[in-house]
Amino acid sequence: MLVPVFTLKLNHRINPRMVTVGKYDGTHPCLTAATQAGKIFIHNPHIRSQHFVSNNLLQGGLDSDTSLLNINQNVSCLTAGVLNPGLQHDMLLVGTQTNLLAYDVHNNSDVFYKEVADGANAIVLGQLGEIPSPLAIIGGNCTLQGFDQDGNDLFWTVTGDNVRSLALCDFDGDGKKELLAGSEDFDIRVFKEDEIMAEISETETITALCHMHGSRFGYALANGTVGVYDRATRYWRIKSKNHAMSIHAFDLNSDGVCELITGWSNGKIDARSDRTGEVIFKDNFTSCVAGIVEEDYRMDGQKQLICCSVEGEVRGYLPPDREMRGNLMDTNAEQDLIRELSQRKQNLLLELRNYEENSKVGLSAFGGEGDGQIGIIPANTQLQTGLSVNVDTANQHPHVELSISTSNDTIIRAVLIFAEGIFDGESHVVHPSAHNLSGQIFVPIVPPKDIPVDLHIKAFVGYRNSMQFHVFELTRQLPRFSMYAQCTPGTASEPQSYVTFTVSDRVQRVVMWMNQNFLIPNDIQCTSMPLDVCFTTLRDGGQLNIKMNANGEVTVRTEDIDLAGELIQSMASFLAIEDLQVEADFPAYFEELRQILVQMDDYHSVHQKLTAEMADHSNLVRSLLVRAEDARLMGDMKSMKKGYTDLYDLNRDLINGYKIRCNNHTELLSCLRAVNQAIQRAGRLRVGKPKTQVISACRDAIKNNNVNALFKIMRAGSTSS
Repeated sequence: MLVPVFTLKLNHRINPRMVTVGKYDGTHPCLTAATQAGKIFIHNPHIRSQHFVSNNLLQGGLDSDTSLLNINQNVSCLTAGVLNPGLQHDMLLVGTQTNLLAYDVHNNSDVFYKEVADGANAIVLGQLGEIPSPLAIIGGNCTLQGFDQDGNDLFWTVTGDNVRSLALCDFDGDGKKELLAGSEDFDIRVFKEDEIMAEISETETITALCHMHGSRFGYALANGTVGVYDRATRYWRIKSKNHAMSIHAFDLNSDGVCELITGWSNGKIDARSDRTGEVIFKDNFTSCVAGIVEEDYRMDGQKQLICCSVEGEVRGYLPPDREMRGNLMDTNAEQDLIRELSQRKQNLLLELRNYEENSKVGLSAFGGEGDGQIGIIPANTQLQTGLSVNVDTANQHPHVELSISTSNDTIIRAVLIFAEGIFDGESHVVHPSAHNLSGQIFVPIVPPKDIPVDLHIKAFVGYRNSMQFHVFELTRQLPRFSMYAQCTPGTASEPQSYVTFTVSDRVQRVVMWMNQNFLIPNDIQCTSMPLDVCFTTLRDGGQLNIKMNANGEVTVRTEDIDLAGELIQSMASFLAIEDLQVEADFPAYFEELRQILVQMDDYHSVHQKLTAEMADHSNLVRSLLVRAEDARLMGDMKSMKKGYTDLYDLNRDLINGYKIRCNNHTELLSCLRAVNQAIQRAGRLRVGKPKTQVISACRDAIKNNNVNALFKIMRAGSTSS
């Protein structure tokens, strides 16, 4: 049984996912966490005599081991680590929705204080790729930004949605760290510096990421799922009704391999094997877990796993000696094992009773109707599946139709389908009523995103009078672009927006890519040039045209810039294209973006005006207050009353002005997000170096407020074209 080696009760409530530990003097580890009301506490039990005198850092008392850092804003993320290798001690990094603060706790001074317009939702500190200095990397409103020790912006790129989690990991095994970013569009993106090298789609917002070892990393989702990936291959995952608040990699059983430690919203802590997900240790807090870190907090040469609850309870766990490592679970594990074996016994007894009943029915029926009752079906019975595009019906919207049928006169009693990201709860059950039983079932499917999905199907097959059924299991893959129905060219008007690029592969390879990635009744045959294939989008009825001439020039026409990007990325992956330059024009989308940029300028102007007005009002408040107090001291009640009435009116104006500022800031963030997503979409129209160059050039154009250059880059890929 593993018990805590130390327990602390801190008199501060801790915000979830905002716990770190740092050696701010280079020697003594200090537990650091964000609390409510814009404060950060620093717990340092090693030097109680240390006393800070500052406007920012306030000691709790002469004998207290806790200091408070006033941020005066809601803290959205924090971490600690070595930002300046020359100083040999850790810095505290604090992110809010408007700023990033690098704070030297030991010297009680700001290292830098940077305004970040896109906010800081997540932060990680470390070495990225070949960038020589450590970076404080923050994820915000569709952007990733990295700052060095002087606050210089050395890294910037865009991502698909608001970033919720970050981690550094050697994803490709080249000895250099890549950046993992989890976002609200359910994707984990892997950045090799500013270039995306992999994208992994999940089923919910990625709330936490942690590097385990090598190319292996753990992840947690907003729906209670936790699991482990090795590169793009998922080893395992489990789903809980509770939410995973924090995950951390720590070798808790001294076997030389890190386990995935998870802290849950119900206060449970568990450690799972990185290979199988098996629970090897668990414990419970009385309240939600706030964070999990590791450090030699007792300074005895051994690192402890430190777990914190939102109520301020802290426990430190020490890995056992090698001879004790097999006994992590307490005596409840024996009870769990007995319960599991009892359940297995009940299942075996139930199965045995079924066999006995079958034999009785079989003997009484002598091969008559009893065969159906006991579930006997022909040995050659097969389960057949088919996928087709159903454009429209009277009762249903356009969808992909999955047909499941048997090869003889047997019927399907029920069907269970497991698929990620398609059904609520990731599963769907079809259970026809008794008078509607047949040998064929149709299941409508509407994938929300263009990604390939494995459909794991289980069907109960038997006869109408069967009491027991055979279970057939099979897997069918849904193609990536299944929500597009092939149509005849010329039946609808051609989209005005397009992308054009040239590939060196033969047209037969492009045709092969289409046949594999679209649901097409009959495979496309390339009998003549140019190749011209048309599809109708089932989601909104839009048109998609793909053409290719004898010179290898491919033109994709669609009004959906996201779809164009998905098609290009899919085709480039299939054809193994490393670098692809593209010319693109999306008139409607670009006009919409131009309007957003105009709105951004207006919001910036309003922001500056409101800030100036607030400064003027603040000075006026001071003047009115002094005058009213002077009148009170002189007994001039009339002037005092007038002064406080004016002060009340001014305060009301200030409150109204603050509300306007908040609304203006929200609208400005919305515009910034749209602009960042536009840059990311322009990047996804290219592959490799041209993609990186477009993103970088777009940012420079926005910095210089050069709107014409921005649209030229998005269209042609570079300002020189």
